[in-house]
Amino acid sequence: MSILYFSVIFVVSLAVLLKSADWFVDSAERIGLSMGISPFIIGVTIVAFGTSLPELATAIVSVLEGESGIVAGTVVGSNITNIALVLGLVVIVVGSIELEYNIWHIDMPYLWGSAFILYFIFQDSQVSWFESLICIIGIGIFLSYSIQSKRDEEVQQVKVSWKQYVMLIVGGGLVAISSDYVIYAIIELSAIAGIDSELISLSAVALGTSLPEVIVSLNAAKKGRASIAVGNVLGSNVFNSYVVIGIPALFGPLQIPDKINAFFLPLMIAMTVMFGIVSNNKNITRWEGFLLMIFYLVFMAEIFAQAA
Repeated sequence: MSILYFSVIFVVSLAVLLKSADWFVDSAERIGLSMGISPFIIGVTIVAFGTSLPELATAIVSVLEGESGIVAGTVVGSNITNIALVLGLVVIVVGSIELEYNIWHIDMPYLWGSAFILYFIFQDSQVSWFESLICIIGIGIFLSYSIQSKRDEEVQQVKVSWKQYVMLIVGGGLVAISSDYVIYAIIELSAIAGIDSELISLSAVALGTSLPEVIVSLNAAKKGRASIAVGNVLGSNVFNSYVVIGIPALFGPLQIPDKINAFFLPLMIAMTVMFGIVSNNKNITRWEGFLLMIFYLVFMAEIFAQAA
């Protein structure tokens, strides 16, 4: 009965997540366009922030409940999943992604920087208050640049009504709430299978908190808004590395499990570098999407090997 109960919760929550994510991306894009903001900036700020809220909520609750080891696993696992699974699936579905401009001007170097900063912060197996402050300053600088920067992308401004703002709030709220239930169901089902909490955070929790990115990015790509999908992945990873590590560390001690530093953190660095390589020529092809998916299979294979 327990398996059936949690399976029903998972299916229902996922259905709500699908619909609310669709509302969120539609309203976010229209509001952004009405302000003259490019689709990429919409993805890297509004959409990325909204779809990363589940990671932040899960991280804060984990620290408050004395399970801070889950936080690092969730962030590292989610960042790997965003690049390898989310971006890989999007490229495979749409065939290829043509970027309107070179994200290497500042966006990709900033993503690389956040990954390497996270690597050095994790080396002593804990996150100090000062390191938490550095992370918060880092995301502030990134958002300031993203919002103020002027892109060479033509934006067709549209008019929006108050309903779009309501849909943005309702959609974002339902994404966060339904994601929590999806995570809850996944954790319980994994616990029944007897999987360690560290591995659960890397796989089940990371996948659960990345579901908004998966769904929002796929929906955006299918509607011809690939820039939002790429911006969402990039922005979500920067958000995870800085905010989901920085803010929870203010609520209590944040410990980094040895398993994270030994294999999964270096893999996250490798995936971040791979993201930069495949986007270097402003075109991400389908075969590169399959390559990213192979890395995700390697990631999951290592988790299963350690769980055995």
